[in-house]
Amino acid sequence: MTGLASAFRALGALGVLAAAGLLAATAGVPSAGAVPEPGAPKEFVALDRVDPTIVQEMRYTTEHNFVGERVDGYRQPVCILTRPAAEALHRAQVRLLARGYTLKVYDCYRPQRAVDHFVRWAKDLDDERMKKEFYPLVAKERLFADGYIAEKSGHSRGSTVDLTVVRLPALPTRPYVPGEPQVECFRPKAERFPDNSVDMGTGFDCFDTLSHTDDPRITGVQRAHRDLLRGALAEQGFVNLPEEWWHFTFKPEPFPSTFFDFPVARRSVAGH
Repeated sequence: MTGLASAFRALGALGVLAAAGLLAATAGVPSAGAVPEPGAPKEFVALDRVDPTIVQEMRYTTEHNFVGERVDGYRQPVCILTRPAAEALHRAQVRLLARGYTLKVYDCYRPQRAVDHFVRWAKDLDDERMKKEFYPLVAKERLFADGYIAEKSGHSRGSTVDLTVVRLPALPTRPYVPGEPQVECFRPKAERFPDNSVDMGTGFDCFDTLSHTDDPRITGVQRAHRDLLRGALAEQGFVNLPEEWWHFTFKPEPFPSTFFDFPVARRSVAGH
């Protein structure tokens, strides 16, 4: 019996080793029903590979946005753009640095799944956790009709960017604390959520007519700052969306009619 027991123990050990080998061999192999994440076309690049001096504050990877939570598809706080758009931003940045300013991006390429997240949020009329800051004067049921939310976004084509200008030296913006008291995005700069941006008259993603680039109520220093941003980008081929002072699209777009859905992550542009 002792010999048989030893034999069975040896077979058991071999079985464990065989199972371990099988697990090692199949590790990383997707299951039959798994769908691999799409990657970005080779024309896309991480902005900091083109210009590491441009400040990045990717709002949709945080809870400080009009939804109040990290948005679907934003895996890492990295700005991804088509290479022509990124190179045009670099050229604008060189000119602004010489004048004592730097660009700061809030959002760049946006996957379709993120747009879908915005649409679901907009249809949930009970979720108004960020209303006081981002859309204080707009009824949530009006977000589609008034054009603040749509089922497609130019950001998903890869050549649209939301950004601002920061006076050098660029001091960091303090972190947002979820649940902290909110202040309307159109209040004076000293009263609203702190941002190291120059005063543009409203905060980023402010759903209000005061965000219209040429709103006549924006004058003086605020008007000069908006004109500085628009002028620097227009020289490099960017076109401003009149309803949002922060929103610019590089023309001509490499992908004028394609809405991508790869995640915002460095692996999406690895090797580009």
